[in-house]
Amino acid sequence: MKIAVIGGGIGGLSAALGLLKAGFDVQVYEQAPLFGEIGAGIQISPNASRLLQRLGLGAALEKYGVRPVAVHQKRWDDGRTLQRAALGSEVESRFGAPYYHFHRGDLAALLAAAMPKERTHAGHRLVGIEEKGERVVARFDNGAAVEADLLIGADGIHSKVRALTFGPEKPRFTGCVAWRGLVPAERIAHLDIEVASHNWMGPEAHCVHYWVSAKRLMNVVCIVEHGTWTNESWTDRGDVADVLARYEGWHPTVRGLIEAFPETFIWALHDRAPLPEWTRGRIALLGDACHPMLPMMAQGAAQAIEDGGALVSILSAMKDDLPAALRRYEVLRKPRATRLQEASAANRVRFHLPDGPKQQERDVAMAGSGDRSLDAIAWLYGHDAADMPTTA
Repeated sequence: MKIAVIGGGIGGLSAALGLLKAGFDVQVYEQAPLFGEIGAGIQISPNASRLLQRLGLGAALEKYGVRPVAVHQKRWDDGRTLQRAALGSEVESRFGAPYYHFHRGDLAALLAAAMPKERTHAGHRLVGIEEKGERVVARFDNGAAVEADLLIGADGIHSKVRALTFGPEKPRFTGCVAWRGLVPAERIAHLDIEVASHNWMGPEAHCVHYWVSAKRLMNVVCIVEHGTWTNESWTDRGDVADVLARYEGWHPTVRGLIEAFPETFIWALHDRAPLPEWTRGRIALLGDACHPMLPMMAQGAAQAIEDGGALVSILSAMKDDLPAALRRYEVLRKPRATRLQEASAANRVRFHLPDGPKQQERDVAMAGSGDRSLDAIAWLYGHDAADMPTTA
């Protein structure tokens, strides 16, 4: 079976590696002139890392990834702990795979390095799709055209495959604006920050930070409500002074991180209505192309990796009936992705509660067993996307 993957990011490359390992004839087409990811940090929980390990990437994951010991959720002004939950050896022992923090570029690079070079094609911007019986033709702006038995759209939140297959979709601005910064370790040595995932929650804003790139850099993301910036891009430069002004009165650690930004980038958070379909004929979507979600569950990339693992498993078992296999993929994957979309949207509200009775109720609940205990999080971290039943 010949498979064309459109999009050479984390989701597309991990799916392609899995398909290649399973014996499929896979080619990856990326519109950018080089393979690689822009952006900053990314969290890879056990539900995704177990799939990457099976691809033979364990040594590379260890080289570039950082293993946090915990997730530490704190109050915005005084730094009081609201909830602290294990992410280190306890999680690996319980769920059989580690939790990692990565720089997006590092993870994308190790995935690209694992693919045979002759199977990756940069500089291919998709402009057309045509279904011809049991074949799909993809046409690119450089004049190239390829035929495949299956076309997978892994081309992200602005998916051209989705637009060409299901029609254009207008994103919805959530009202949230985010700034991100990557801070060299030497700039913040005096802050003595633990190797953990830190989440500071405050009125109409929160701040997340954690170590990446073998602890050489600290990834910092500041997300606020009621922003006026509406451009959905990862490459627009912001002003550090604006971030500091918005986080006036926050804990000295948060402000110290922002003050240490060499530069900052700003983007508006958008979402999209759930797609009625992820597949049509011999075309399938995965990752942000079909289920974009807000970053408040840290599961965007992990769910794209899960999509790829599920596709490999189902296609391997049902390769003689490709349309049925794709329908099965959609039926099995959509409820989980939808649950995480909804959980991410709910966390946006929970993280940004103004000080008052509802915030106090949240803090009391988090101080108890919370939502990050090993039992509470088992539905997420214990899931194995490759273990997909191929019959109803």
